[in-house]
Amino acid sequence: MSKIKLVVIYPRPKDVDAFEKAYIGEHVPMAVEKLKGKTKIVTTKTIASPQGPAPFYRIAEVHFPSRQVLDECLNSEGGKETAAHAVAISNGGPPIFLIAEEETFVFDSAASGH
Repeated sequence: MSKIKLVVIYPRPKDVDAFEKAYIGEHVPMAVEKLKGKTKIVTTKTIASPQGPAPFYRIAEVHFPSRQVLDECLNSEGGKETAAHAVAISNGGPPIFLIAEEETFVFDSAASGH
């Protein structure tokens, strides 16, 4: 069964320190408090790209038990406030918001001989 999630992709900030301060100090706590119905939040900070400088800086994944719960969250006051804050703190340009289905493929490294 696939899992539904909201993916937020932040462009590289013009001011990394200001972005990080706002993201960690304000945005993540806001998301934890106001995004009702979520089951998990995963945040990723990019460190490199094989093609050169990474065009994106942070990727946030907010997992939900169903599309209906995700839609209810996005349409709630807390969801709207949190999305607006994501845009406000993204000093490298507006973030990209996606609704995605996650499929996971797990490989047992012991079974493959590696």
